[in-house]
Amino acid sequence: MQSTTSSPAIAPLFEPIQLGSLTLRNRVFMAALTRNRSVPTNVPNDVNLEYYQQRAKSAGLIITEGVLITRQGTEWPHAPGIWSQEQIAGWKKITDAVHKEGSVIFAQLWHVGRVAHPDAPEQKATGQPVYAPSAVAAQGGKFRFIDGEPGYVKPTAIEDPLVLVDLFEQAAINAKEAGFDGVEVHGANGYLVHQFLDSTSNKRTDSWGGSVANRSRFGLLVLQRLIKVFGKDRVGIKLNPAGGYNDVGMPLEETTETFSYFITEADKLGIAYIDLVRYVEMFDPTKRGTPHDVVATYGSLIKNARFFPNGGFSGEEAAALVKAGKASGVFFGFPWVTHPDVAKRLQFGKPLDNQVDFATLYGKYYAPEEEQKKGYTDYPEAQY
Repeated sequence: MQSTTSSPAIAPLFEPIQLGSLTLRNRVFMAALTRNRSVPTNVPNDVNLEYYQQRAKSAGLIITEGVLITRQGTEWPHAPGIWSQEQIAGWKKITDAVHKEGSVIFAQLWHVGRVAHPDAPEQKATGQPVYAPSAVAAQGGKFRFIDGEPGYVKPTAIEDPLVLVDLFEQAAINAKEAGFDGVEVHGANGYLVHQFLDSTSNKRTDSWGGSVANRSRFGLLVLQRLIKVFGKDRVGIKLNPAGGYNDVGMPLEETTETFSYFITEADKLGIAYIDLVRYVEMFDPTKRGTPHDVVATYGSLIKNARFFPNGGFSGEEAAALVKAGKASGVFFGFPWVTHPDVAKRLQFGKPLDNQVDFATLYGKYYAPEEEQKKGYTDYPEAQY
């Protein structure tokens, strides 16, 4: 008879956990992973359904790829949205399938802010400019699906940020209709919420910028609006204090002051969890990040929410954190791209040995749905 786990060292990851009123069967969670397979029009399709259903067989908690709250604010082609009834219906098929497999699924709500491009097809279709906290362009970028592969451009400073806050709230309403168990705010990786927090991208002199409290206002208000829709125990947030990705990053003292304040205030709201991403060098291509020990610096500030760290953990390291009481569960990201059975592999001591095909990581931008399976739903499970 096969043992329940491969070793006692891994066992802490396979103890059930309560997330508010939700029971998660294990503590091996799937982080949000942009995959660009919602062809052709940002509507979740049958290939997306298969992808999530495969991973729901072992994950304790699934966070969707970034779900766009509006067509305006899109960096990636064929990333799924949640602003239309057609999209809601597509997601409902996925949430039903995930629940049938015994897992729990949150929608990660996403607006890319200044790292959209005005010539991107979806952005052009809105007839609106690229909005951000301030008219400050991110450095770098390469839009391979636009002729000439242009980089980032100077955005338009949003006059009234409440317009964007309203979009997050409506997206949460739509996510609830689509059957999601909860929602996660994408507050990481240099996207909109992160842009408000970071003083290098937020140069406002009104009540939305300047002081740490003012720069934190946007993200905290988004959380409050989502709580109004889902309840506090069904809302989480992902943060990346070390920065780097998409040209954000402050000096260390300002970084720790900003994120210590924001995390403390978010925790006071009683939300379900806070996901903190460790510094990962490969996600800091422009060397704008501020490397520091994210878990040690901010973990103790989380008193009410669950603390779920993220960023290159091995199974053994994750289990040790849980056993020591320094985390309640751990998000794994990239392993879920190439392994539909990450949690089961960890449980039974199987290696994470499928190699990623980078040529198919984000799909073929203009290929039909059937061709999008390659490098998406065709990675094999282990033999048990």
